[in-house]
Amino acid sequence: MISGVLLDLVGVIYDGEDLITGATSAVARLHEAGLPVRFVSNTTRSSKQAILDRLARFGLSIKSDELFTPAQAAREWLGRHEQSPHLLVHPDLVPDFHDLTGSKGKAVVVGDAGEIFDYRTLNRAFRELIEGADFLALAPNRAFKDADGKLSLDAGAFVTALEFASQKRAVILGKPSPDFFLSALNSMHCSKTEAVMVGDDAENDVAGALQAGISCALLVRTGKYRREDENRFKPSPTATVDDISPAVDWIIAKRGI
Repeated sequence: MISGVLLDLVGVIYDGEDLITGATSAVARLHEAGLPVRFVSNTTRSSKQAILDRLARFGLSIKSDELFTPAQAAREWLGRHEQSPHLLVHPDLVPDFHDLTGSKGKAVVVGDAGEIFDYRTLNRAFRELIEGADFLALAPNRAFKDADGKLSLDAGAFVTALEFASQKRAVILGKPSPDFFLSALNSMHCSKTEAVMVGDDAENDVAGALQAGISCALLVRTGKYRREDENRFKPSPTATVDDISPAVDWIIAKRGI
């Protein structure tokens, strides 16, 4: 039985500046079926407010507490540990870290910094790490679908480089961190055994959700999906569908089982 739904955003709801066909009506059908929905995104090039604004332009007016982002998780981590951030992130994400100060040290925070990734910025982060800073990775994604329709390097490659050089393991805050999934589920009082995740990333969305104990995870053939992704990572998707619309058909059909 399914009583809660987790949806990725980029590649599932929208792709660049384009809404994926049927996405708005698919989300509406979930709500009409009485199923609570949370949006869980590994996007680290846009602030949370910018994501909410984009969704509103697409006709999806969701509340701030329905959207879960790695930057939000990082803010909470930094607050709990009373640490200040050394940011290696995209400039558009910096507002999500305003007014954060800590008296108990520093943490290097790495997201998809885009063109900001260069030897100078990476070396500054490396030096902070070897001098004792903690290491937070907003997401470990290998690649993302860029504006030109091709795959580009995501933050994961740079996180791995810093791990290798500093000999420190990063704390992963976004997907596939079990805590990230569970935080979203707890907000709608949904157990792992009654939840489903829908994503276009077979590794972090789908296999990550299943490894976290979520009962079902659907892979869509939109966004960054490439042929045979459903066979590339384990655990394999519960089902692979063309896009969000048949994913919602599947979820509603399974709701009462």
